[in-house]
Amino acid sequence: MKLSPIVIATLLVVTCAARAQTAAPVKPAAPKPPVARIILPPQPPDVAAPKMGPDGKPQTLFMAAHERFVAQAKKGEGQLVFLGDSITAGWAGNGKEVWAKAFGAYQPLNFGIGGDRTQHVLWRIENGELEGIKPKAAVVMIGTNNSGTDPAEGIAKGVTRIIETIRAKQPQAKILLLAVFPRGEKPAPNPGRDKLKKVNEIIAKLEDGKNVFFLDIGDKFMKPDGMLTKDIMPDFLHLSPAGYQIWADAISPKLAELMK
Repeated sequence: MKLSPIVIATLLVVTCAARAQTAAPVKPAAPKPPVARIILPPQPPDVAAPKMGPDGKPQTLFMAAHERFVAQAKKGEGQLVFLGDSITAGWAGNGKEVWAKAFGAYQPLNFGIGGDRTQHVLWRIENGELEGIKPKAAVVMIGTNNSGTDPAEGIAKGVTRIIETIRAKQPQAKILLLAVFPRGEKPAPNPGRDKLKKVNEIIAKLEDGKNVFFLDIGDKFMKPDGMLTKDIMPDFLHLSPAGYQIWADAISPKLAELMK
C-alpha cells in the first residue's frame, strides 16, 4: 500500500518525538570554579607598584595602557607630557576638543590611567614611560585615589617621589605640579577635601622656581562658597567639557613660559 506524503510526514514527526523522549537528558555544564582572590598587602603610596587585580597579578587594562604609553614615548615626539589618573585620562574624552586647541602645538602626550594612585604613576615612569622622549615640560596631578586609604603625609611622599623621578630621568623638563583637585560637593564637613588640602600644603613646598613649579587651580572649579557644581564636575570628581576648559585656561599662561 502506497502511503500519502501527509501520512509519511506525520509518521516522521511521531518517530522523532518518541526518540527525543527516550534520549538521555543533556547534563548541564559544570560550573566554573571561582577565581581565587589573593589578599595583597597595602601598596605604600611612595613605593613604585603596578596596579594589581584580585588574582594577585597586574591588571590587564592597566598594563595595556602602560605598554601603549611606552610605545608612544619611544617615538620621541612628545614635547609635553601629562601624568595622572582618570581626571588626566579624561582629556581624551570630555576634554578632547579643548586639548587639541590648548595644547596641540606642543605635541602633547596624555599618560593618564583611571584609578591610578601615586605608586602606580611612579611605577609607570620607572618602567619606560619617560624613555625615548625629551619633553620640555610635564604636567603632574595625582593623589585623589589615595585619599580614601592613605594619610596626607604618605600621599605627599608619593607625589615627591614622582617629581624626583621625573627630575632624574628628564632633567631638562620643567615640571608643572598641580594641587590635587577638590572633590565632593560641599566644602565642609568633607574629610576628603580636608586631607587633600593638607597634601597640597605639603607638596607646594616642592616648588623651586627653576625646575618645579606648583600651581593650585582648585578654586577655579568651585563657586565662591566652596561648592562644586554638576556642570563643572558631574560626579563632584571628574570634569565636564566646561571643567576641562577651566583647567586649560588656568595653566596655559604658565605652560607657555615653560615650553619656550
